[in-house]
Amino acid sequence: MTGGRVAGIDRPVKSGETIKAQAKPRLPDQERLRQELNDYMLKRGLRSTEQRRLIIDTFFDVHEHITIDSLLKLVRAVDARVGYATVYRTMKLLSESGVVQEHKFGDGFTRYELSDEDAHHDHLVCLECGKIIEFEEPQIEALQAKIAKRYGFLVRAHKHEMYGLCADCQKPKPSRTAARGAKS
Repeated sequence: MTGGRVAGIDRPVKSGETIKAQAKPRLPDQERLRQELNDYMLKRGLRSTEQRRLIIDTFFDVHEHITIDSLLKLVRAVDARVGYATVYRTMKLLSESGVVQEHKFGDGFTRYELSDEDAHHDHLVCLECGKIIEFEEPQIEALQAKIAKRYGFLVRAHKHEMYGLCADCQKPKPSRTAARGAKS
């Protein structure tokens, strides 16, 4: 997948990059999530090693849906000794603790983001460039609650992902003959 451009952003976007929709979803409460993680680790007698702290701090500083490979690259820029397995195990720990949510957007990669029910949002995923647009829509949330109530269903969690083409990828591409004519 290649990058594209997003209206209102003056730079190319990378595949998997997160773009916030105009009605911005609330940001996760990082302080509370860090405390939840700390409590989880203490209950299980897990140590907070230097490498684990670096991975966690780096992840918390990233504001996109990140893969383990991308996170590893960022972490190794600070400490080249950190291995893939250490990043993988740390992300698994974060996921098991409930602090991180795993996403599989159909591109063969698992992507991670902070998981905060108070900052719930849904996703639009471009199948062409890989852009991920986060949005929050109260009407969708209300409809989901209405449907659950109708069927006597207690919702514990949900995810809403829509797949298609972003506005930029829907734009007509210049034809090859037009491009060649412009060079002449």
